[in-house]
Amino acid sequence: MNQNIYIVHYKAGNIASVMNAFARLGVHARLAARPTELKNADKLIFPGVGHARPAMEVLRASGMDEAIANFKGPVLGICLGMQLMAARSEEGNMEGLGIFPAAIRRFNGQPKIPHMGWNSLHDLCGPLFGGVPEGSHAYFVHSYYMPDRADAIARCNYDEVFTAAVAHDRFFGLQFHPEKSGQTGMTILKNFIAL
Repeated sequence: MNQNIYIVHYKAGNIASVMNAFARLGVHARLAARPTELKNADKLIFPGVGHARPAMEVLRASGMDEAIANFKGPVLGICLGMQLMAARSEEGNMEGLGIFPAAIRRFNGQPKIPHMGWNSLHDLCGPLFGGVPEGSHAYFVHSYYMPDRADAIARCNYDEVFTAAVAHDRFFGLQFHPEKSGQTGMTILKNFIAL
């Protein structure tokens, strides 16, 4: 299927690895730093690595915060991107986009912070996880997390159960990095492309 997939470029991303993952799937993803660059977009990827407050400040300054929230096609938030789609975050005590009515919290220090490396996914449901077996492993790097929620489409346990993936309407969020999660991640990205 020929479609226009754009990646939000806001100085807080693992942009190259995400673009390379889509290239391996035969999709040329484009970058967008301003709302006007999204006029031909069918789907949107919202990645991120870094600190929540400065990342949100860049989004607000460019108008990309409203562009993401009002985007009419499917949106996939990855790691910090997912967290910025929440209502608020303890990281920098800041307000997020409010797409997911959740508060992002900091791990309390036990076990080690950040939660970094491979961990298993459970309670998988919804179209993103078609063909992904229960207990599949994904790669995480984060110190903040979304607590377990009824709208979680995947869960993970790191001292406590937390939301590894969430969905609301056309918006999806992954706390882990699909582009670094081997075949599991590639299957999830394929499923997003097929939505």
